[in-house]
Amino acid sequence: MKYRVVTKIGDKISAIGFGCMRLVTTNLGRIDETKAEEQIRYAIEQGVNYFDTAYFYHNGESERFLGRVFKDRNLREKVNIATKLPSLLVHKREDMDKILAEQLKKMQLDVIDYYLVHAIIDQDQWHRLKTLGILEFLDDAKEKGYIKHVGFSAHCDIQTFKNVVDDYDWDMCQIQYNFLDEYNQAGTEGLKYATEKNLAVVVMEPLRGGNLSKKVPKQVQQLWDTAEVKRSPAEWALKWIWNHKEVTCILSGMNRDEHIRENINVANTTEPNSLTKEEVELVEKVRDKYKELTKVPCTACGYCMPCPSGVNIPECFSKYNDIYMFNKMSARLMYTLILGGNGGKPAKASECTNCGKCEKSCPQHIQIRKELKNVSSEFDDFFGKIFNWVVKKVMRQGEK
Repeated sequence: MKYRVVTKIGDKISAIGFGCMRLVTTNLGRIDETKAEEQIRYAIEQGVNYFDTAYFYHNGESERFLGRVFKDRNLREKVNIATKLPSLLVHKREDMDKILAEQLKKMQLDVIDYYLVHAIIDQDQWHRLKTLGILEFLDDAKEKGYIKHVGFSAHCDIQTFKNVVDDYDWDMCQIQYNFLDEYNQAGTEGLKYATEKNLAVVVMEPLRGGNLSKKVPKQVQQLWDTAEVKRSPAEWALKWIWNHKEVTCILSGMNRDEHIRENINVANTTEPNSLTKEEVELVEKVRDKYKELTKVPCTACGYCMPCPSGVNIPECFSKYNDIYMFNKMSARLMYTLILGGNGGKPAKASECTNCGKCEKSCPQHIQIRKELKNVSSEFDDFFGKIFNWVVKKVMRQGEK
C-alpha cells in the first residue's frame, strides 16, 4: 500500500481510505455486518488504515458497527478512525459535548483519531457554529484527550472554504473532488490553498456517488476507448485525483469485493504526476462530455433525505439523468418500478409539496424543487401515467 503523510502531524495515511457511508447492506437495508466486517478486515490486510464514518451514516448504525469491529484491539491499533460532528444537530455549545460523548460510547473508543466538523455548506452556517463556540469545543476536546486531530468537511464555495481554513489550526480537511468538480466547491484552488496552509486533504466523492464508474454512457466509453493504455472508468477517475500531489487520501464507499480489490490495486500502482499530457487531455474531454449529458449534478449522498412527502429525491434525479445518458425507455421503466408505489407508497417527483426542506441540506446546492418539477414533467406526464398503469397491470397479472 502506498501512503501519504499528514504533514502537520506526521501520520502516514493509506492512499485509499474506506468510506463507511455506503457499507454493504442486506435486502432490508441494514448493514450486512458479517460481509462488511469481512471486507474491512480484507482492506486492513492490504494496508488500508483510514476509516471514515459520520453520525448520520446508515441512520447512525455505521458508527455503532465500527465500534463492534474495532473492539478487536489488534485491528484498532492498525487504523485511524475518523468521524464527524453533525452540524445540523448543534444548537448550543452543550450539544457538541453531548454528541461527542455519544459517539465515543457508540464507537467504544477512548479517543477518536480524526474528528471533523461535518458538511460546512456556507458562510452563514460557519458563522453560526463559531458563535456557538465550535472552536473552543475543539480545543477543549483535544485538551481532554477525546480527539487527537481535527478537521472539517466542506461542500461550500471557495471563499467560504478559505475562510474556514484560516479560522483555526486544522490538521486536515475533506473536500469533494473529482474530474467533474475541478472548478466546483473548493475545487483545485481549494486543494492547493489547503496544502499551502499545511493541511492534509482527504477527498470524498471521487466517483461522484459511483456515477463515473457505473453505467458509463456510450459517448463517454467511446472516448475512454481511444486511450493507448486501457483502464476502467473507475481507474481513470481515481488516477486523475492521485495525479495531484496535494491529495493525501481518497475515500471510496467500497461495498463490493471486486471494487475493493480494484481500488486498492489502483492505489498501489499510482504516483503523483504519473498521467501523461495526452491522458490528462483525454480526461478533460470525458469531463466535457459528462457535463454535456448530465442534467442534475446529484451524487446520491442522501443529505436531502428523508423527504417529508416521501419523495426519493436521489433516485428521481438518477433516473432523470439516465434518460439523457442511457436508454430512455429503460429509465422510464425503472422510475415506475422503483418510485411508482408498487407495493408501497409512491416516491415520485410529483409527490413534492414544495416545502424546501431538502434544499437546506444539499451539499451540491441543487435547486431541488425546480429540478423535481422537471423530473415530474418528464416522467409523470400523461404518457407516464399510462405507462405506470400498464406496468402495474402486468405486475398484477404476474402475481396470479
